[in-house]
Amino acid sequence: MSNYFLSLLIFAPLIGMVVLFFLPKTNEKLIKTVGVLATLPSLLLAFIAYFQFRGGTELTQFAENRSWFQIGSPRFISEFYGPDVFLGIPYELGLNGFSLVMILLTAVLSTLAAIASIHIKKEWKGYFLLFLLLQVGMLGVFAAENLLLFFIFFEITLIPMFFLIGKWGYFEKENAAYRFLVYNGLGSAILLIVFIVLYTKTGTMNIAEITQIVTSNSGIVPLTDSFKMGLLIALLVAFGIKLPIVPLHSWMLKVHVQAPPSIVMLHAGVLLKIGAYGLIRFGLNIFPEQFASLSVILAILGVVNLLYGAFLALIQTEFKMVLAYSSISHMGIVLIGLSALNEAGIQGAIFQVVSHGFIAALLFFLIGVMYERVGTTNIEKLGGLAKVMPITAGFFLVGALASLGLPGMSGFVSEFMAFLGLFQKEPIIAAVGALGIILTAAYLLRAVLRITFGKPIDYSEKVVDMRGAEYVPVLVLVFFIVLIGVYPNILVYPLQATIEAIMLGLGG
Repeated sequence: MSNYFLSLLIFAPLIGMVVLFFLPKTNEKLIKTVGVLATLPSLLLAFIAYFQFRGGTELTQFAENRSWFQIGSPRFISEFYGPDVFLGIPYELGLNGFSLVMILLTAVLSTLAAIASIHIKKEWKGYFLLFLLLQVGMLGVFAAENLLLFFIFFEITLIPMFFLIGKWGYFEKENAAYRFLVYNGLGSAILLIVFIVLYTKTGTMNIAEITQIVTSNSGIVPLTDSFKMGLLIALLVAFGIKLPIVPLHSWMLKVHVQAPPSIVMLHAGVLLKIGAYGLIRFGLNIFPEQFASLSVILAILGVVNLLYGAFLALIQTEFKMVLAYSSISHMGIVLIGLSALNEAGIQGAIFQVVSHGFIAALLFFLIGVMYERVGTTNIEKLGGLAKVMPITAGFFLVGALASLGLPGMSGFVSEFMAFLGLFQKEPIIAAVGALGIILTAAYLLRAVLRITFGKPIDYSEKVVDMRGAEYVPVLVLVFFIVLIGVYPNILVYPLQATIEAIMLGLGG
């Protein structure tokens, strides 16, 4: 295995950025073609990694570790190891089962979102430059093996997202962009403080070493239980903004409504999931005892997210707001699964992360197609779409059925396992949360059926159904949704070692 495999996978989009830089900014077709092609190398490498792993290659063979730079010893470390200790921060990349799955999800959705960007109507060169930079940041977050690299890639995702929302969004795009920046900037600041504290206390940036030091309770590192709890709560706030957990969610609604659909595909499909990834990688892995002591609170927060999102989705008249509240509701299932602290619950939470990524991307892509044709996403101004856009309407129904958890689709597997896990631990809370499943069916079918089979609207212009390249994202996303639904083992296999490690940390 090449020692540069993961670096190539992460930074391959930069090649496309270089090519784009030399293209004339008025050549729309060429810029869009290069933009899409630039996402393919990472996609190819991600699949190579997955199939090599399935073929028996150990994930440790993908690891990279190089000397990067060195700094003086923090005071806390000097007290234990002496004043002459200097600490190096290496460039460390690696894969585990969870991060491999997330990199695959990111690579697939990036290519599909790039294809969906055919609807971008202005300043294509700047758009794709930022789009590819965003892809680098997202891929890097999931491959980072130390705190500094994780934080750098985490920050890289913020900058292009701010401009992609503020420049190419809809009417209130600036407001949405600033809300995104303020909330996520606050989360980043909290995250940075936690990382610095962990570094100064443990003397290493390596995530695996920090996990071992903090969980060993050897007494070498002065971390009391209350101090660990404080760090975990800080992580919950930092990643809770990203997920988002109610009441830290309001910024996300604006982004889902105002950002262009191709960017919302990535935001709902990948960027929100960084919150779940962080909670598992840093919260659950490094502070398992403290996480367990908060499990009931997390279960209640999960149910609140689920029901709050579902109730408000039920009364929306704007379809994008329905899906925005739906995302909040579905992220509640992630919290419910994690709070169960058993194998079924954690597996369900991770499945929900992946499943919702594909389903949300499908629905937001279809919204983009619909908006292109009829110029609105207001449910009250839509109706009878099945007559003028039968194929699009059919895929809307498929997406809605997947989202409400129809058996045979990915949503069913994730919801079933998450609730199964919580019923074993907190049956009353789980029973209350199960009401959200009924509400989900109600708000999704109400919205989709009204748009597709409701009272026909007399559209002023001839409406054309889905065509050409628009089929690619839809068919690929439906394929993955059904594949996970009928053959969950495709995710179970790479995730097994990660879940076993989490259970070991929890004493299971």
